[in-house]
Amino acid sequence: MKAKVLGTTFVLSFVLSTQLYADDNPITRTEFVMGTVANITVYEGNRGVEKAYKRLNQLDKLLSINKNDTLITDINNLSGLKPVKVPHDIFSLIETGIYYSNLTNGLFDITIEPLTNLWRIGFDDAMVPDDETILEALSHVDYSNVALNRSKSTVFLTQEGMGLDLGGIAKGYACDEVVKILKNSDVEEALIDIGGNVYILGDELVNVGLQNPFDKRGEVFATLNLSNKAVVTSGIYERFLEIDGTKYHHLINPKTGYPFDNNLASVTIISNYSTDGDALSTAVFAKGLQAGINFVEALNGVEAIFVTTDYEVYPTSGIADTLIITNELFTRGK
Repeated sequence: MKAKVLGTTFVLSFVLSTQLYADDNPITRTEFVMGTVANITVYEGNRGVEKAYKRLNQLDKLLSINKNDTLITDINNLSGLKPVKVPHDIFSLIETGIYYSNLTNGLFDITIEPLTNLWRIGFDDAMVPDDETILEALSHVDYSNVALNRSKSTVFLTQEGMGLDLGGIAKGYACDEVVKILKNSDVEEALIDIGGNVYILGDELVNVGLQNPFDKRGEVFATLNLSNKAVVTSGIYERFLEIDGTKYHHLINPKTGYPFDNNLASVTIISNYSTDGDALSTAVFAKGLQAGINFVEALNGVEAIFVTTDYEVYPTSGIADTLIITNELFTRGK
């Protein structure tokens, strides 16, 4: 079976899908939404694409913490005061965030907003906070203080100063929502990329290129063939603040208040659902190499590829035989 080719970053996926698939007459649409670039390529007309972007814009208005009038902002503003009623689908998403927060013992924590809002890495006003300010923010980070009432569909942050940040799971959820809409529109083949949360829809194998975490976007270090899978990567290259030669990346440790300091450059998760991959890519990165490998090996339907700062590549057992390293600077770890 001939494999198609796709890059897991927006730049690469756009270039390849538009250049290599001319015979398939794909329809590609790109919009900036949810603070990122969303790229949807459909190979059977444009069925479902309009509905998909309508849903993405709806989620942006619900989940963004960088706008003043969203549902998440309302929840955060009412922390310590009263519960907020939310739509059932958003309630389920927050439940999923709590599940992964609990599964990782807080290394992934959806109440990390006081810290991410402090550092603001990726924004023009990014800064390195002082220790005292970080300690104050840390006192408001604890997913166990989120009270969920399923029967009333309410969310309550029980301590004043708390804040939800669903950035580690929202784009994955958005990607899954797009997949669902396209399937309901009888689309059988599509490539979806929501800010690096990629889903390959279709039974035909696609040759996926993995972003080189040490190079510009669109440069790959390895490939593997996938179909009907989500691919999500977290890495130190995505967003960072550099001061006096020191780089502070955007993956903040909810336990210390500082960026995770381990020897990982990136973690790629391959899973059935992008929501899971989004949460796990951050959580597994947080665990570090060996603990991360052990964690993923114990999960059903999930594989991972770890890249260290020494250019060593460690795939989990279920994906090891299909991963092909294409850049000679990288070697398989032992």
